[in-house]
Amino acid sequence: MKTIKGPAIFLAQFADDKAPFNNLKNISHYMADLGYKAVQIPSWDGRMIDLQKAAESKTYADEIKGIVADAGMEISELSTHLQGQLVAVHPAYNELFDGFAPANLKGDLKGKSEWATQQLNYAAKASENLGLTAHATFSGALMWHTVYPWPQRPAGLVETGFTELARRWKPILDAFDEVGVDVCYELHPGEDLHDGITFEMFLEKVGGHKRANILYDPSHFVLQCLDYLQFIDFYHDRIKMFHVKDAEFNPTGKQGVYGGFQGWVERAGRFRSLGDGQVDFAGIFSKLSQYNYSGWAVLEWECAIKHPEQGAAEGAPFIDSHIIRVTEKAFDDFAGTGADEAFNKKILGI
Repeated sequence: MKTIKGPAIFLAQFADDKAPFNNLKNISHYMADLGYKAVQIPSWDGRMIDLQKAAESKTYADEIKGIVADAGMEISELSTHLQGQLVAVHPAYNELFDGFAPANLKGDLKGKSEWATQQLNYAAKASENLGLTAHATFSGALMWHTVYPWPQRPAGLVETGFTELARRWKPILDAFDEVGVDVCYELHPGEDLHDGITFEMFLEKVGGHKRANILYDPSHFVLQCLDYLQFIDFYHDRIKMFHVKDAEFNPTGKQGVYGGFQGWVERAGRFRSLGDGQVDFAGIFSKLSQYNYSGWAVLEWECAIKHPEQGAAEGAPFIDSHIIRVTEKAFDDFAGTGADEAFNKKILGI
């Protein structure tokens, strides 16, 4: 067994034009003072990193590492959630995702996908230059509009959709394989990869690619009423990243999983700061430790009620208190009789 690394924190929800959240140096020192040991960097945010430059210049990548190291921390991973989303977008969502790409690609569905693919290739090389072994992203979605089908899905639609999704991602996965970095898809509503079954269908289409892995975030499974502990039993070999994020699901006689078009505060299912929701983190940390998860425990703060600075301050000690220092010996070793094959045979009567 292995002791999980942490606490770490995803910077995406904290980045801001106001100090100390306005650049990597300031925010790293701020988070280090709260007790975090690593940062997960959103690669689309120029206040944090220039992704292309990190891919093309080892010197620049070393400078980025140095900025974080000066705060007494490491980089846990890079994230391309926004770019990964654009690898596959159904035309109905074209304009909604314009803000995820450069302004000159506004409305250009094909252009945004090509740009996103290049961004992922930069992320692979940048991760290598930074000495990282895992990368966070989204899969994008061609089929999400059919998730609850009415009228019924045409025969073969899902098969065709996953075939196309795999076609777009296979070269990206190969690029990550060349540099020894795992692609970790956050299984998330709104993405074609949003639960175990959809991940399995995608994995089959990419030939069981060893770089196709999972960013485990239990909050999204709470909101889907999925057994997030058993999920670890099924997929622990593919779980290479972990977002520590809480959530709660409180259905009523008026609304349930779909939320009735309400805002986050009024929804039956909503994200919460650590400890304020319903996630069994003791069970999660136990299972991940049992299955030799060797990555970071990364806080992703998304709460409908609590201020992010309070969430960040409370998050580090929460994660630290849940990290299990795994044992190196069995509790009953004191009663052991040693190893002796002849004695074992005598005990068995053979």
